[in-house]
Amino acid sequence: MQGTIVKVLVAVGDTVEAGQAVTVLEAMKMENNITAETSGTVAEVKVKPGDAVGAGDVVVVIGPA
Repeated sequence: MQGTIVKVLVAVGDTVEAGQAVTVLEAMKMENNITAETSGTVAEVKVKPGDAVGAGDVVVVIGPA
C-alpha cells in the first residue's frame, strides 16, 4: 500500500511474532498497521516517520530468532 510512515513500533534487536504490527502507515487519511510476515528478530529498520513508501517496499528486515 502506498502512503506515509507515521510510527515505527519496533527497533533493531526486538523480537517479533508473525502478525505483530511493526509500523503504522497513513494512506488516504486512514492509519494502517503494517505487520511482520514472519517471527524472528528485527535486523534492520529501513524507514522512519515521514518516509513515503510504495506497495512492495521493505520497511523492516526480520532475521531468525
